[in-house]
Amino acid sequence: MSDTPPNFRPGTALIHGGIQRSHFGETAEALYLTSGFVYDSAEQAEATFLNEVDRYQYSRFDNPTVAMLEARLAQIEGAEACRVMASGMAAVHGALFSHLKTGDRVVASRALFGGCFWIVSTLLLRFGIEAEFVDGPDLDQWRAALAKPTQLVLLETPSNPMLEIVDIAAISKLAHAAGAIVVVDNVFATPLLQKPLDFGADVVVYSCTKHIDGQGRVLGGAVLGQRKWIEETLQPFVRNTGPTLSAFNAWLLLKGLETLKLRVDAATRNAEVIADFLATRPEVSRVWYPTRKDHPQHALAARQMSAGGTMVTFEVRGGKGGAFRAMNGFRLIALSNNLGDSKSLATHPATTTHMKIGPEERARQGITDGAIRLSVGLEDVADLTEDLARGLGELAPIAHAAE
Repeated sequence: MSDTPPNFRPGTALIHGGIQRSHFGETAEALYLTSGFVYDSAEQAEATFLNEVDRYQYSRFDNPTVAMLEARLAQIEGAEACRVMASGMAAVHGALFSHLKTGDRVVASRALFGGCFWIVSTLLLRFGIEAEFVDGPDLDQWRAALAKPTQLVLLETPSNPMLEIVDIAAISKLAHAAGAIVVVDNVFATPLLQKPLDFGADVVVYSCTKHIDGQGRVLGGAVLGQRKWIEETLQPFVRNTGPTLSAFNAWLLLKGLETLKLRVDAATRNAEVIADFLATRPEVSRVWYPTRKDHPQHALAARQMSAGGTMVTFEVRGGKGGAFRAMNGFRLIALSNNLGDSKSLATHPATTTHMKIGPEERARQGITDGAIRLSVGLEDVADLTEDLARGLGELAPIAHAAE
């Protein structure tokens, strides 16, 4: 059981939520590196497996350090329950495959992370599950797709990498009328900037690898929702298929949560400045950032999100060659397909995270060869703008030609 009162504000809950202290009274959360647990008697072991007593039995099922992370995440999200897994993709896979069966139907926003797109477009079909993609912001497409009975809706907002915003409330209403649960990948917004459950979503998934760890150390994933669904639908799947999060990774993620608000707030302030800076550069043809007024879903982002987040996507002139020249000119910003880190990271989605969805699908999602996804970190914003200027300076001839 958690020692944390339920009414702590987010900044406090990120530090104190879910703490279970042992009889030693430790300050930091205890790290329980154990695969199994010892019983006092054979009768107690039997009662544990019969669920007649509430007791730890095996770390694939549950672990005290892992349980603290789950309790803290649930408190921050405002969810009844949480289960964590070995990676963000394990969380998405678990949320979908624990709920679906052969003959079911899924409707998904087209703008998904590459791995999520593969699950919906390829893996579901192998199990006889129908899948249909729609353009996320187009409510008419959602209405048409959800005119037929559906079991699950999957969307991410803001989307990776083009920061497309999807109306969670409107789609949740349509989905529920069709008999579907709504699963939202909230990784770009984090639980601090957007609360999908407040807008009618049923399940929220995270790659804890991103902002929750935030320092490039470990992998992790989380699924949150109503206790009944978590315990009766998701939990049997997780326990019997084994996408277990290690206690050590859970401990590091608990440490990451303690600074999540500080990091997200600071990186978001940097991202706002950088988005405005990039919009002034002649080498940049377009900038995407949710709270800028030129974002296509700016008004919706203002309703759903408390701030624009740490991600900025921009398109440089010169296509792939221009993007590569700019990125190779960075000296501070590292090239990596990770995101949500304390360090600023840039990637070229068309040749990394979204390479395998193919050129036609990239075109449908608006992912051009000149697009660069920038995960803004905690460095001094002046150093970041100088580094961006250094990289963009490599495109001066292209920029002048476009003027």
